[in-house]
Amino acid sequence: MTASKPTGCSRRSRLALAIGAAVALSTAGTALAQEAEGSTAADAAPAVPAAADATDLDAVIVTANKRVENVREVAAAISVIGEQQLENMGANSLTDYADLVPGMQVQDSGAPGMTSVSIRGVAALSSGATVATYIDEVPVGSSGVYQAANIFNLDLLPYDIGRIEVLRGPQGTLYGAGAIGGLLKYVTRAPDLLDSEYRIGAGLSSVPDGDQGWNVRFGASLPLQEDRLGLRLSYARNELPGYVDNAVDGREDINGGSQTGARAALVWDGDAFDLKLAALHQGIDSDNSAFVSLDPATGDPMFDDLTGQVWQPQPFTKDLDLYSLTLDWDLGWADFVSATGWSDTSTMYQLDSTVQFGEFANLQLGLPDPGLSTVRYNLELDKLTQEFRLSSKSGGRFEWLVGVFHTHEDAIQSQRVRLLQRDGSPLPAPLDDMFGILAVIDLPSDYKETALFANGSWRVTDRFKIDAGVRQARNDQWFSQNVPEGVLVAIGESPGESEEDVFTWSLSPQFQLADDVMVYARAATGYQPGGPNVALPGMPSSVDSSMLSSYEVGLKSQFADRRVQLDLAAFRIDWDDIQVAAQFNGIGGLVNGGEATSEGLELAGVFRPTDNLQLGLNAAYTKATVKNDFAATVIPQPGFDVVLNTGLAGDRMPYSPKLAWSATAEYLFDVGSMQGQVGAVLRWVGDRVNDTTERQRITAPGDPSTVLDEQITAPMELDSYSALDLYAGVGKGAWSLRAYVNNVADERAWSSVSPAASALTGAVVQIGAVPIQPRMFGIEFDYRF
Repeated sequence: MTASKPTGCSRRSRLALAIGAAVALSTAGTALAQEAEGSTAADAAPAVPAAADATDLDAVIVTANKRVENVREVAAAISVIGEQQLENMGANSLTDYADLVPGMQVQDSGAPGMTSVSIRGVAALSSGATVATYIDEVPVGSSGVYQAANIFNLDLLPYDIGRIEVLRGPQGTLYGAGAIGGLLKYVTRAPDLLDSEYRIGAGLSSVPDGDQGWNVRFGASLPLQEDRLGLRLSYARNELPGYVDNAVDGREDINGGSQTGARAALVWDGDAFDLKLAALHQGIDSDNSAFVSLDPATGDPMFDDLTGQVWQPQPFTKDLDLYSLTLDWDLGWADFVSATGWSDTSTMYQLDSTVQFGEFANLQLGLPDPGLSTVRYNLELDKLTQEFRLSSKSGGRFEWLVGVFHTHEDAIQSQRVRLLQRDGSPLPAPLDDMFGILAVIDLPSDYKETALFANGSWRVTDRFKIDAGVRQARNDQWFSQNVPEGVLVAIGESPGESEEDVFTWSLSPQFQLADDVMVYARAATGYQPGGPNVALPGMPSSVDSSMLSSYEVGLKSQFADRRVQLDLAAFRIDWDDIQVAAQFNGIGGLVNGGEATSEGLELAGVFRPTDNLQLGLNAAYTKATVKNDFAATVIPQPGFDVVLNTGLAGDRMPYSPKLAWSATAEYLFDVGSMQGQVGAVLRWVGDRVNDTTERQRITAPGDPSTVLDEQITAPMELDSYSALDLYAGVGKGAWSLRAYVNNVADERAWSSVSPAASALTGAVVQIGAVPIQPRMFGIEFDYRF
């Protein structure tokens, strides 16, 4: 990693945005042989499959257009990761399998659930999400800007998940707000209505020179009334091994944690209608973030390998409870679907802000030593969604779909900044009463959106088809900035409101050149909702939606007796009114910055030279850059103005490598009456930058042409890296045994980096870097009966 030494005191960081109360905690594969949604064939499949026919390359089913379709017939770039592949790799979170999806990048901030997802260079520059997340028919996560959706993406422990679909490019017409970069959809396993099935499993994991972890899991599928009523239950717990040490107090492996998942699904399969009632719980509890301290001048580790320095614990917890009810009614001439969802999400993160605010004790209060400081964030989100849609039967010359969607989010974000003495005791009286709490900020918010959408597919000839879609959405938002105490932000209450009408559309012609060769083009738009802004000098009262237009051409083909599958896509994205963060000395908000473009090529290929050997390659070239200087924010100060640009023309978009690829290989074999497999995944990620350029100008009051001083802070560069994962397994009948080694060579590379600077002096004390997963061994055992 190459570190650029900052030249000024204004640094964009999660903390700066949090204290500004505007955008808290914001920094700036194709699977094979998957069954259709609701199918239960996979329930009885052994964990180690026997060799399959080559024609299995044509069996991937998706629900991208809210219909059950073969992925080979959908005019869009879609990747599917199946349950078997997730198990083979020992996948626990998004970072474990993101490299299998061309153009998808996941930045790890130190624990599962502390992740930021971007697709095709559409980076999360504000606190709103750019990739929408669904569980089956229900969206989860916030559409607003006050729940840090950009870095707290849903990160399910992928147990009892049948497949994960990733749609690349804007999905604004069918999936609405926040899907400007694409869609991440978890498809759960359905109950079996014919046969009972039970599954138990356990595993161990270990990081050399680190801690050990373990996991247990249970699943059951119970037909309560044959062919009619079925129940599925599952539970999983995964204890994560820690591997980062703390130089301050000598503690080792401080970043351990746990993931839990539980699910119950009840399905009724009637003559006229099907009904599915489901409840899901996901929990993450991390003791500390996996930060390693780097020298800000050299970018080298400040201490031993995988060692950071934190003076205060940095725990992270996230709990999601999701309840859904889906009705699928066969009207004879059409199908009616009602999808209802309610979710309750609670997130807590404590940040060690000793570097940022510890010097307040000695430099401002006159104490002999710097103090300790923490920022504690609590986010609560209640989300209710309802979708009704009516669709024609599949297979006709003209297929249509119309629907209405409504969501209501009731949320609050709370921030509490504390200051202590260096030994952890309260400040001496009377300073503790006056400055022990540097800030308390409450941000209650309310988000309502209603949308009408329609989609049509006209098969002009047997080979030529046109898909088109439209969506008209309206959102109404309210929030209040409430500061009851503290010295960092002005005390008081500042409510705000906003409303927007947004129209999105898509058009996708496709032509079947041959039975196994299809070419398509796709033009589509998407949006990221704006909202009322914080009440701070220089900040607008509200921020507008970001709008994005995408143009794509693609090829989906199979040849050599369907032993070779090749998908190609080329795209161009124009992004307008980008929401970006602007702050000065730890205080900031959101502004509509400017424009950016992203263009690139993607490849997903699978080759099966024999029925037992399968090879794969996924690759993406992405050139994502800022088109013009982001709009300047003028922050008045006594005697001068601060003019901020948080992005300059030509900047690369954060965490978007120009080139990234992954290669896979899997071989299936028989050993007597047992079936076995061995596999490998080699992934390579190109160099990236962590931010855009910040330009800070000091000008005469009211006269931006008179520049008194200028400071430019360049982003930091992250070097490219490669990592190799290996796995193997054997099984016979009901039991299976698997083993894996991830990051075999123990490559040391950084998933994300963030400078930690004093809010008073601007001096960067260290760079917090989150490593990719170090070498980890794992073994798993499952028994089905």
